[in-house]
Amino acid sequence: MNTKRLITLSLFLSMAIVLSIVESFIPSFSIPGAKLGLANIMTLVVLNIYGERDAFLIVILRIVLVGLLRGITIGFFLSLSGGIFAFLLMVIFKRLKIFSIVSVSVMGSLGHSVGQIIAAIIILSTPQLVYYFPFIFLIAIPTGVFTGLVAKRFTEISKRAISI
Repeated sequence: MNTKRLITLSLFLSMAIVLSIVESFIPSFSIPGAKLGLANIMTLVVLNIYGERDAFLIVILRIVLVGLLRGITIGFFLSLSGGIFAFLLMVIFKRLKIFSIVSVSVMGSLGHSVGQIIAAIIILSTPQLVYYFPFIFLIAIPTGVFTGLVAKRFTEISKRAISI
């Protein structure tokens, strides 16, 4: 890996960490646990500029580093499972090559929700959380559109800035 790529990926990781921490201070929507997914903007940008391997590294490193900064709690495990599910869905839909970055973002948002609810059901031994899906999906779609639109614009700006 060349120095320019390493520095650029480090900057994307730093921005993802900051966005994740900043977002934790923003009050959630009327549905507990629902967030905008601002850190996912950086994942989408890296996925579109550098590819799957680097995007996966950004996801995992961000979750682990934020977990170390904020404490390893149930939220860490929910974030980890949500991040992995989101990443997998984004990769699948990006590989189909018929979906825009906004559509890929919506799928990531939905995947994150699915991953978190599955982890919560397992960790809390509360299968009734499955009834939470429709409500979380209602929030996941507009937040996925928002992060996708921001990621699309940020990807364009980043490509010009790093001369790709």
